[in-house]
Amino acid sequence: MFARHWMGWVLSLTLAALVPVGASAQVAGAGTRTVKVSQPFDAVVSRLEKSIEANKMGLVSQASASRGAAGRGIKIRGNVVLMVFRNDYAVRMLAASVPSGFEAPLRIYVTEGADGATSVSWRTPSAVFGPYGSTELDAMARELDPIFEKIVRDAAGG
Repeated sequence: MFARHWMGWVLSLTLAALVPVGASAQVAGAGTRTVKVSQPFDAVVSRLEKSIEANKMGLVSQASASRGAAGRGIKIRGNVVLMVFRNDYAVRMLAASVPSGFEAPLRIYVTEGADGATSVSWRTPSAVFGPYGSTELDAMARELDPIFEKIVRDAAGG
């Protein structure tokens, strides 16, 4: 009986994690920021890629369900997860807390709305690393918070 209850709980958490960011902004937790941009999706993604580089961070990887679907001939609204970090921060993060390595790279989620606007969402590094309870991670996160804010602000044109 316990195992069945536990599996139901795990399934509920897994399904909750699949809810799109725009629909779950209140549920996403402390530190989640979303900026709505009136520019087209592809332009915002391009501007973010340039802003990441201009702000001396690295675009580690990208994942996009819309691009994957397009490759199969299916059209869905644009979405992409940009995974952003830098090796010197990775070294500091791991020196402070090996378990916190789970959090890197940090993510910026870009979604295309039905109205043609684009939303850019991210969790502040302070919110991401805060639960680890490390003064070294907290200091690093305080350095990263304004960098991520500037990446998005620069890409949004403001």
